[in-house]
Amino acid sequence: MRSISILGATGSVGDSTFRLLRKHRADWRVEALTAQCSATKLAELAKEFDARIAIVGDEACLPELREELAGSGIEAAGGRAALIEAAARPVDITMAAIVGCAGLAPVMAAIEQGGTIALANKEALVSAGEVMTEAVARHGATLLPVDSEHNAIFQCLNGNDLAEVRMITLTASGGPLRLLSTDELQRVTPDQAVAHPNWDMGAKISVDSATMFNKGLELIEAHHLFPVGLDRIRILVHPQSVIHSMVEYRDHSTLAQLGPSEMMVPIASCLAWPKRMETPCEPLDLAKIGELTFFQPDEDRFPATRLARAACEEGGATPAILNAANEMAVAAFLAGQIPFTRIAAVVEDVLGQSNHTPRPATLDDVLAIDAAARSQARAILETA
Repeated sequence: MRSISILGATGSVGDSTFRLLRKHRADWRVEALTAQCSATKLAELAKEFDARIAIVGDEACLPELREELAGSGIEAAGGRAALIEAAARPVDITMAAIVGCAGLAPVMAAIEQGGTIALANKEALVSAGEVMTEAVARHGATLLPVDSEHNAIFQCLNGNDLAEVRMITLTASGGPLRLLSTDELQRVTPDQAVAHPNWDMGAKISVDSATMFNKGLELIEAHHLFPVGLDRIRILVHPQSVIHSMVEYRDHSTLAQLGPSEMMVPIASCLAWPKRMETPCEPLDLAKIGELTFFQPDEDRFPATRLARAACEEGGATPAILNAANEMAVAAFLAGQIPFTRIAAVVEDVLGQSNHTPRPATLDDVLAIDAAARSQARAILETA
């Protein structure tokens, strides 16, 4: 029996993880489950899987969680310190699925225990790439990528020497809006932006997919996970989402990982690594799919990938600033405060105001940069 903690248990990655755990229930012991609030759902999951502790990030939700867990013998806790303590508990694998920069401190706590972290929080690595990778090396931790694209690259590399790699290709579905004109994009509603054609995801990541910021963040994440050089990482739009990424080697042989558009596949890859495990997913029927198509990204209508590549090239604090500004702009769009096309514009405005920010050396540095960028974004949004 292996032990697992799931940070962000009530989100879409958590849902997919639990579907796999139910199929392999006898193989797993659940240590800690966390959520921002969602106390009722968190308690139900904690009781179903007999977790040792359940934690809500929002302490205002703790009384409800305690009431839901009364008599179960499961410990309840709340607040940022409790989240970090839970993440630091020694387990065989930590599923890190807290959305946004809020997941950074818990992920670092798990890394400092020297364990295996299945990383579904790309924003943590984007914001604190060098700080995090240095911590992984220092503490002997193992990072396994959960994002379907990075997991695909991980599988295609299969332990091969990065010096043999000529090109890594991140595929992008293009999201639900890829065929709209610039004028049509200005009138996009939140409901349209979150209606992804291939993937079932939360609102924030769905909007990121629609703007292509998701792929921009993944570019930065890939740069840290697979350091072949930014000039050897490219993005290709692949609307069918069948090929999740590709690795071309120096002999021009290209390996591609194919699979259904279902997060259980990369999650299963991480949970079973270095082995494999059964999933309830339907197998690919390539004859039924019929054809696979590919296009270059349109960085005029969707400038997010251009901004992300420039931020990654600049390095230092810039990727953290880009991520923070994007989180603020996406929240504003979902709240009806700004139009869809203003998301990238807000990010670019914040980047333009953040010159000469020192490179972060610690987690506290990253959090300070994140807070300052959010403040700048807030000021820009207040004038929108």
